[in-house]
Amino acid sequence: MDSLRIDKWLWAARFYKTRSLATEEVAKHRVQVNGQDVKPAREIKPGDTLRLRQGQIERTVVVKGLSAVRGPAPVAQLLYEETAESLLARSQAAEQRRLAPEPAQSIEQGRPTKRDRRQMDRVWDDRWSAGID
Repeated sequence: MDSLRIDKWLWAARFYKTRSLATEEVAKHRVQVNGQDVKPAREIKPGDTLRLRQGQIERTVVVKGLSAVRGPAPVAQLLYEETAESLLARSQAAEQRRLAPEPAQSIEQGRPTKRDRRQMDRVWDDRWSAGID
């Protein structure tokens, strides 16, 4: 086998859980081969450079082998090699996410209670009244 459909390879290399998910991601232009957007039926061969996005994670990998069947994870990892720049960018992004504050912790007291909401409504009603004063 000297070439394989990109959606099938992405599924076999365990980048996406199902082949239909891999097809959707390629169709949405979240996967590029050698810097170009492709269609799911595009044939890839060893030596091609793939750039793909899984959620917030962006990876750049070089195809090392082809497989039409989905095997265990250690075997799937032999099908590609991630570039050094990609590994560095992923580790920096992971560190940045780790250090970023949790948005929910910026709320000091949690959700307002029914009593608090009524007080806020009274303040807003008084502030935005249609009176002339």
